[in-house]
Amino acid sequence: MRDIVFTRRSGWIPNVIREDGELKLMLGAGADANHEPRTFTFPIGEAHLAVIREDLARHLLLWSAVLPLCDAAGTRGRLDEHAAVALLDPVLLSSPADVDALFRRIRWDRSRLVAHGADIDLLERGQVCAAMRMATEGPNEKRAQEYHADRRRAARGVALGPLDTAILRYTSQYLHGATVPKRMPDAVDPALLPQIMRVIATAEQACAGMRIGLDPRRGKRATDKRDWDRMAATVDAAVRAAYPELVDDAVRTVSFLMCAEAADRAKRTPVEDDEEAAGDHADLGESARKTALTFTDDKGGEKKWQRDGPRSASAEFWEFVADRSAGDNEVFTIEDEELGEGIQLHFYADSIARITTVRRGEGGSDPQYRVEYSLVDGIGGYRNLVSAFVRGGCAALEQHGPWMSDVAEFERARRRRDAR
Repeated sequence: MRDIVFTRRSGWIPNVIREDGELKLMLGAGADANHEPRTFTFPIGEAHLAVIREDLARHLLLWSAVLPLCDAAGTRGRLDEHAAVALLDPVLLSSPADVDALFRRIRWDRSRLVAHGADIDLLERGQVCAAMRMATEGPNEKRAQEYHADRRRAARGVALGPLDTAILRYTSQYLHGATVPKRMPDAVDPALLPQIMRVIATAEQACAGMRIGLDPRRGKRATDKRDWDRMAATVDAAVRAAYPELVDDAVRTVSFLMCAEAADRAKRTPVEDDEEAAGDHADLGESARKTALTFTDDKGGEKKWQRDGPRSASAEFWEFVADRSAGDNEVFTIEDEELGEGIQLHFYADSIARITTVRRGEGGSDPQYRVEYSLVDGIGGYRNLVSAFVRGGCAALEQHGPWMSDVAEFERARRRRDAR
């Protein structure tokens, strides 16, 4: 039978219970293999209960000292009760000087103390008892998160100035640099906002006219990494030149914001009809444009396109790629059966083959094909090649060479490119 003997308003601060007549401290920490919270208990005495009741600071210090033992138990292990019990007298009943000395020797959880109002300067100097004089029962988790973010930056040798800090808060990147940035003007000191906006304006001017396209090879919402890197480098260079006093973290968060916003615009923009936007090649004429195409992949997928349909061939093809592309499905083909020509895209090798029928099979004989290979420069190169083929077939691809019919020659060219 378990009865609650003492609890505080914050549900995560350890409770004192009586179980089968024995006093125990009970706390939740970590998670089991099913991601459910784990609960640990260990015995305490009446003298320990008296201190826990009356002294919030000592209660929190005990919690901070026991949490690493809970972490060590992992998802299935047992709490080291002997080690936990061994902390009771030194933390709860010793002098402040002895408690401070103990915390210099053991592992302890700083975040819990910071969340509950610890004076960070005193905490850093090892004066844990003095740091907890203004402790609060209610936690401020954001304060603890900011403290950890500052410690991570300090470990990298990064010291933020007021404008650096303001920029990170403006982009919502102060706590976690991996989160998607957004503009949060209300999160910064109004006095610094004009300076922040000047930095942002510099970044916007630097990348004006640049865009980040989609990369259907990686799914429907994936963006072109090259476009992203190009925009990030452009913004970084402009901001560093205009504001050399900013630390790298602040500069990177501005370029991250610009890139994330451009990527979001790309994801919300309908797929472009590449061949319609590019227009016809004058030397090919309207009759050269494709009227019917078949799209296939390496897994037996197939899709037909007709010119009188609602969407262009390029848009339909890249949607087919986005739906079907995967790590084990990286070869896609566009075929014009009527004219006996097609292209095969090898995403795994950044290459393409154009295939033309030299002689159709007649009287039971096999058809004869000419296969030529070329290297491709990223998704942008693939888009140009697909658009050119849709507009004018294999003949329109000539200018996008060089094309190599010798497989060994092509492999040597590919290895030279990859080596660079």
